[in-house]
Amino acid sequence: MIRQNLPKKCFATRIENKHGGGVPDVHMVWDGLPFWCELKVSKGNAVKLTPHQVAWNMAYWVRGGSNFFLVKSLKDSDLILFDGDQGTDLINGGISEARGQRFKNLAPLFCALRPVLESRMSCALRPAS
Repeated sequence: MIRQNLPKKCFATRIENKHGGGVPDVHMVWDGLPFWCELKVSKGNAVKLTPHQVAWNMAYWVRGGSNFFLVKSLKDSDLILFDGDQGTDLINGGISEARGQRFKNLAPLFCALRPVLESRMSCALRPAS
């Protein structure tokens, strides 16, 4: 679904990691803005994440990387985008406890995602003080 609905100038690579380590499922670069996405499907409130996935995403996020958990809710067909620092909340309380944005399809998701990526990139490029 994602590959067929990518914005122009967006390139996605599916990562097949059968050995663990928590590296997300997809790496994308959209017109010079790189980011990672861990893809999940949820039948209800619970989101099944491994401790490695939570740890990798948190470590990447706190160092200024752009990464997200993208959850497809089968209950209402929504796509829910969570920042990479929301893994612990997703494990402990599910979709209802973590802070995420809901979308009906990928077009509005990518529209909302673009300014987030630009903001994180500009923060990452600022010189350390």
